[in-house]
This record gives sequence, C-alpha cells and structure tokens, in this order.
Amino acid sequence: MNDIKVKLEDVCERGSSNLAQKDLENLTGDYPVYGAGGYVKDIDFYHQENEYIAVVKDGAGIGRTVFLPGKSSVIGTLQYLVPKDNIVPKYLYYAVTSMKLEKYYTGTTIPHIYFKDYKKEVLPLPNKNIQLEIASILEKAEKIISYRKQQLEEFDDLIKSRFVEMFGEPEHNIKGWKIVKMEKLCRVSSSKRIYQNEQSMTGIPFLRISDLVSRMDTGSKECDLYIPKDRFEELKELGLVPKAGDILVTARGTLGRCYIIAEDDEFYFQDGMITWLSEFQDEITPLYISNLFAMPGFRKQIDGLQAGSTVAYLSISMTKKLDIMVPTIDLQNQFASFVQVIDKLKVEVQKSLSETQILFDTLMQDYFEKLN
Repeated sequence: MNDIKVKLEDVCERGSSNLAQKDLENLTGDYPVYGAGGYVKDIDFYHQENEYIAVVKDGAGIGRTVFLPGKSSVIGTLQYLVPKDNIVPKYLYYAVTSMKLEKYYTGTTIPHIYFKDYKKEVLPLPNKNIQLEIASILEKAEKIISYRKQQLEEFDDLIKSRFVEMFGEPEHNIKGWKIVKMEKLCRVSSSKRIYQNEQSMTGIPFLRISDLVSRMDTGSKECDLYIPKDRFEELKELGLVPKAGDILVTARGTLGRCYIIAEDDEFYFQDGMITWLSEFQDEITPLYISNLFAMPGFRKQIDGLQAGSTVAYLSISMTKKLDIMVPTIDLQNQFASFVQVIDKLKVEVQKSLSETQILFDTLMQDYFEKLN
C-alpha cells in the first residue's frame, strides 16, 4: 500500500473509564457494559455515543483489542480508543489489532500498558472508501473463522450428547455401570524427566503443556524445544515413549484435557505437567476414557480433589483414584464408531478454519504490517 502513513494518536483519542465491577451491582437498564471477558450487563447510562475500540490495559489478556458498539461503556480494566473523523472505526480496529500492543506491557505482579507508549505506532491511512473496503474484506474472513469455530464446538456438543444418551451422566451413573478405580483399568504414569542440558534446538519435539493444548485446539505441531533423536530412541527402547492409543492428560492449569496418541506422532513431553495413561485393560477403550474426562459430571470429581489447593493440579496419585464407570465394551465400540464419523467431519472443518486463518493473517500483514 502506498497510502499516507500516520501515527495512532493522529486517528483516535484516548479515553479512560472509572467504572468498577462492584459499581454495577445494583444498576439495570438498556446500555451494555463490557469487561476484558466480554459483555458484563446492561445499565442505565453509557459513556460512548458511537462505535469505538477498547484495549485491555490491565491484567490477563493485556493488549487485546475489541470492537464495541455505540451507546455502551467499558469497565476500568479497558481503555477507550475513540476514532477521529479521518478513520473508519472498523478499519481502526483491525489496524490496532495488527500492532500487537501486548509487547508494550510493563509491571510483573499486575501487567499494564499505557497509551503514551504505543500512541506513536504507525498505520497506513488510505481514503475512507478504501478503508471501508479493507474492513469489509477482513470482517468477512473473521466471520468465516467464527462460524468454523462454532461448527467445531457444535460437533463436540454432539459427541457429549451422544455420550450421555449411551452411557448416562457420570456424576449419577443412573444406568448402574460398575465403578472401577482408574489404576485398575490402565497404567497411570508420566514421562522420564528431561533436564535442561538434555534439550536441544533440533531433533524430536519436546512438548510442554501449552504445546500439547495447542496441538489439541488447532492441530498445530509447532514447538521450540527438542531433544536429540538418539536420546529419544534410547527412551523408546526402554518403553518410556507413548504409543498410538495412549492418552496424555493435562495435569496443571486446565485439568483433564486428553490427547490420544496418533500413529504418526513422534514427540516427547514434560513430566509433572502431563500424565500418561497406557496399557489399557480389555474392558475399557482410550476413546471412552478421553470423552469421559470431558463430561461435566466427571469434571466435578476432578474439581473435588482440588479442595484447599491454591494451584489446580491433578497428580498421578489423584488420577489413579478417580472413579470410572465402565459400560460394556460393545457399547464403547459403538460410541467409537459414532465419534469416528464426527471426527472425519471435524477434520474438514478444521482444515477450512486453518486455511481461512492463514488468509486472514496474510491480509492483515499486507494491509498493516508491510509499511514500505
């Protein structure tokens, strides 16, 4: 783009909010208030007449940009960026999003960012017709991304509904399946500890819990830690590498998320943060176990183990003692056939989602990040 380049402060005014969550408790009305997590509630007044951009300036999600409607307000953890007359609000939103404002954070206990630090960020400013056209293109791509994510969520909900239909809700076990401790159904362990001096810049991927979660959520196999291939082969010879069909379970932070090892997987993982389920008995299938972990009633059992704990942690000893309802293997296999059909559909949707995300990222770079 060969348009004029301007600074952020040339196209918007900074505004602040003095609203706190506690101030809203007794208020009702028709005008929405938003926080870092999204919509909070409706109240009887508003701070902004027209569409605007808000930036999370304190705490979790710092630097995240949101586009908000007129006749609304934000609480004090967000900062207003009010568009001037020379810029289309939605175009400003995409421009600010491309700036990745989180890089400006300061502070350690409670991170925060200041407009004075990022107001000199540069953006291209074409005429308003072109701004509208660019914003429209990016908005269409974002809507497709949102729709694909919604489809994936609906597929997951369909699997959960089928699970309850076939097996019942695990919290109450109304179908009367026998209950067995996890340690009686499979081996519960973790990886062998890999010390920092054993890690390398190339070789076999070494997954931390964030890498595993990313692999589950997006299918991404990106990783920036590795172990040497000969070390991996040594561990494999000793039977210390997960095999296809084994389950890895997140054991810190968001607990109980399950990843079933695929035939073509080749990686190692961080001990302590991830639990390894293997050597399943004939009466249980990994697919059933992984979906059981996703059920709200089963998660209550996990949450119950956290009483008095300041850090969410599902230890190996805790996992061994989990109560597992065990339906007939024939019913588990029927469920697996159903999930297999849904998973094929999910693969196609995930492929479309990934392609659209790449397109969106490329467009954002072309429009805003190549300021030549």
